[in-house]
Amino acid sequence: MENGFLEIRFFQGRKDEANPEEKKILARGILAPQRMVRIGEALPGENIQPLGMYILTQKNIQEEFQEAEFTFFFGSGSSSLRSYPANAMVLEKMDQFFLDYPQEISLKVTGIHSPEDVEISKSDLSMNRAKEVKENLLSRFVNLKESMITLDSRTQDFFDLRILLRDFTGISDQRKEELYAILLSREDFISQKERLEKIPGSSQIKKDLYPKLRAVRVQVTGKALGGLTYQQSKKLKEALESKSGENRLSFIEWNQAAEFTPNLEEKAAIYAKMTEYYRSPIPYNNLAVIRMRQAQRILDRQSKELLWEEALRLLTIAYRIEPNPEALFNQGQILALQGLDWEAYQKLSQASTLTQNPEFVSKNEALRGALDLRRGDYKLATLRFEKPTKDPLVLFNKGLAYFLLEDYSKANAAFEESVNQGREIGYGYYGLAMVAASNGLAEEALIHLQKVGMTNPFLKSKIVNDPIFQELREMADFFEVFSN
Repeated sequence: MENGFLEIRFFQGRKDEANPEEKKILARGILAPQRMVRIGEALPGENIQPLGMYILTQKNIQEEFQEAEFTFFFGSGSSSLRSYPANAMVLEKMDQFFLDYPQEISLKVTGIHSPEDVEISKSDLSMNRAKEVKENLLSRFVNLKESMITLDSRTQDFFDLRILLRDFTGISDQRKEELYAILLSREDFISQKERLEKIPGSSQIKKDLYPKLRAVRVQVTGKALGGLTYQQSKKLKEALESKSGENRLSFIEWNQAAEFTPNLEEKAAIYAKMTEYYRSPIPYNNLAVIRMRQAQRILDRQSKELLWEEALRLLTIAYRIEPNPEALFNQGQILALQGLDWEAYQKLSQASTLTQNPEFVSKNEALRGALDLRRGDYKLATLRFEKPTKDPLVLFNKGLAYFLLEDYSKANAAFEESVNQGREIGYGYYGLAMVAASNGLAEEALIHLQKVGMTNPFLKSKIVNDPIFQELREMADFFEVFSN
């Protein structure tokens, strides 16, 4: 739609003339941000996000990877990690996380600082704090290796303060709006800091929030320990290769093997074999999810349709054996990908009546909200997106809903959170650029677009045609930003 245009033509004389006397392009592209809503499709150049919902049975397994964020606090102007009670508690929580999820561990350690003079006077303070935490973690947790840890830092950046402000109740909403106007302005960091200090209520922010910015944030991912013993693995191999139907494993052991196997093809083989031995919705539903994820990885539409068709057949059987919300959700997901929005919505609505599990409800409502966006009911979509989530694409969809309602403050907050949860996918930055462009903040929009170009090739190619950025493209330094 970005490549379309509106053209007026003037014909002199007969109406059936083939060539107009004059013509003029009135507008290029169609302004339709709602078409950016994400519902699980994989686009060229983007990381593939997990699609569909398994029925899981093993303890502590909700997703293949678990994530957690921990924060260490420092003294004012200091990069030495002290034994504050809060820091000791963080280490205890990390201990438990590593016990629960000891496999494929990775850590991202990000140092930050507050806007206080004693902090900003030390240009390397944030990175030094990150290094200090890294050394302490390597010393405490003997199984950690340097290769598992990535260091990062933010210097003279109000990103973390904006996140903290969102839930801060120490000042009025009116004061928050004034603060956001400053924090999102095109001014440099020092100018913004000076203006912040003149706002009534800034002393409360200094007291309550600035100490939380003398910190290091540690994002940790890990996988639970699981799988089969050697003897169980031998029995599994025999059962998979057996032509006689011999099976010496229990239903629980089959599920354990499937859930802890990372390879999709191996998972598919296990669940397919389970359908021969057990009348349960679990192998049928989970095999359908695998077919959905395999379809994500191919570009040919006909091949996708064949995999979707098989997945829908398996899901019908799963639901027939025992009504379950996961099968309905997965059917809705496939129908949405096929463009059958109304049919998808019906499946998701039906699924919502079968469980009150918070995690399921959050995912189901997020997909319903995405469909609300596509059909133009932006207000209802914002209500769907109120469920807690850390999915950066769901947060991007939430920002889109508020953007289309022209509630730019809430849109900006959602896009900021999308960046916070997944800056590497680029969508949060794209949303922030849309808000900045709509508010006439050209320089800020260009900064966000530059970050889009560094993270997401698909979105980078979209920028040059998106009508939202038409005025930016007319600026002399627009293409210079991307070349840098």
